[in-house]
Amino acid sequence: MENKLIILLVIVLGAIAIAQLVRVYEISSKLRKHQEHEVSNRDNNLNGRLMFAFMIFLFGSFIYLMKAYGWTGRGSAASEEGIEMDWLLNLNFVIIIAIFFLTNFLLFFFTWKYVKKPGVPAFYYPHNNKLEMLWTVVPAIVLAVIIILGLQTWSHLTGPTNSEAERIELFSKQFDWTARYAGADNTLGLYDYKLTLDNNELALLTTNTIDSSLNNMLNGVTGIRSLQKLLNNRDTIFSDSTLNVLRTDLSRKERLYRFLTQMKQNHNAKLDASAWDDIIQKDTLYLCKGQEYEIALRAKDVIHSAYFPHFRAQMNAVPGMATRMKFTPNKTTAEMRVEKNDAKFNYILMCNKICGGAHYKMKMVVVVLDRPAYKKWMDGKKNATFKDQYFPVAAAAPADTTATMN
Repeated sequence: MENKLIILLVIVLGAIAIAQLVRVYEISSKLRKHQEHEVSNRDNNLNGRLMFAFMIFLFGSFIYLMKAYGWTGRGSAASEEGIEMDWLLNLNFVIIIAIFFLTNFLLFFFTWKYVKKPGVPAFYYPHNNKLEMLWTVVPAIVLAVIIILGLQTWSHLTGPTNSEAERIELFSKQFDWTARYAGADNTLGLYDYKLTLDNNELALLTTNTIDSSLNNMLNGVTGIRSLQKLLNNRDTIFSDSTLNVLRTDLSRKERLYRFLTQMKQNHNAKLDASAWDDIIQKDTLYLCKGQEYEIALRAKDVIHSAYFPHFRAQMNAVPGMATRMKFTPNKTTAEMRVEKNDAKFNYILMCNKICGGAHYKMKMVVVVLDRPAYKKWMDGKKNATFKDQYFPVAAAAPADTTATMN
């Protein structure tokens, strides 16, 4: 209680003190024989000099920060395409910084140079057609140049790769990345989301994966036959809501089963080879210096974004939509560690879309090797293909793939 009274007393006394100060200021203004809105020549000159001094401080601080932290703080690009992007970005920065210095110099210099002087009226300069044309046409030309150069760069970055480019798919889901290398034939196997199983999380399309999905859909723990048996069991009584859920689930799985049956009938078994030799890689993405890569992107759940900050590459991964990007690493991890004087440095793949509560965990280490080291790593993966890891023995077709449709 005493503390509250003390606080209240301080507030009241503070208000009285402020009121008295305002009163003193009013009386002193009358004694000086000029109104509050009138500014003395001394104050004008002081403000002009302070504005000029602030300009020097502002420019000096800006230059210091650029020298201390680098031109833009990005570091050097680690890909051929990144060098091109950095050149375009640097051009934009040159233009922006030049305009920054010019406009701010004129602002502060004129404030100091043309400070109000006794007996000198302000010069009224309402309009000038030449100046209007100048600061309309020049920015338009500069913007046109930037846009044209940007479109050319974008066209190159999103254009087709050469025939020697290595193809990799990045499969994204909450909250991790999985890389799929195209294997010896450099052709990524086809996929279909309806084939997603525990032993086929990337939903790759082969004769065996279709058979596995058919068998799981028909004979799985929650498959069609289990649901039919459950619904036909007269000893079990379900509520209406539970019955509707079970019937809806059964109907959905029967439709999906028919789709899978049609898929099997139309599937060309010759395409299996392109999926069997694909290499599934988690945790770390290995790349080769000087090798062009075409990265295909796929998302399972929500929109993600594959962001390689050191390669200056980024592209969204959108569910149901095929997206791609390309880049050519030009520095190994070891070379970049020497350049940065950081023995623990690693390239990184991050998700640049807020894709959920654990978005911050969605990262993948990227290691760039020279060609001999990369070939050695790839040779070590010859027995770690999709077929070796997930289907070491060809899955047999289910004995009975005909469900009773009610």
